[in-house]
Amino acid sequence: MHEAHPSERRERLWLVALSPTIWAAHFLLSYITAAVWCAKAPRGSFAPGSFATVQIAIVIYTVVALAAIGWTGWRGYRRHAFGTSTSRHDFDSHAGRHAFLGFAVATLSMLSALATIYVALPIVFIGSCR
Repeated sequence: MHEAHPSERRERLWLVALSPTIWAAHFLLSYITAAVWCAKAPRGSFAPGSFATVQIAIVIYTVVALAAIGWTGWRGYRRHAFGTSTSRHDFDSHAGRHAFLGFAVATLSMLSALATIYVALPIVFIGSCR
């Protein structure tokens, strides 16, 4: 029984590391933005809305990161759901490897999305640099 599957040359391992890399970039951008803002802002200039610029920037970073992670997760899910085999991961076959990599990508994408939300969550509770 021959199951149609994508060719071996289309297999890419970079997709497995893409979501955690996006999370790491989001983490760095968020915390560097807040650190630079708080270090460079004059001490007497903390008006009630002055930290809003940092909050808006981190919200934008978060939306972009979640969209990219969602796209990566969707590609992984499509790879995992490819074909009709009921026990995809049980045998050493191209379809089994294809589905397992898709499962790994989808799972890492979900974890990266949660981590991205947790990185952005403090901006909801912190109102200033002090």
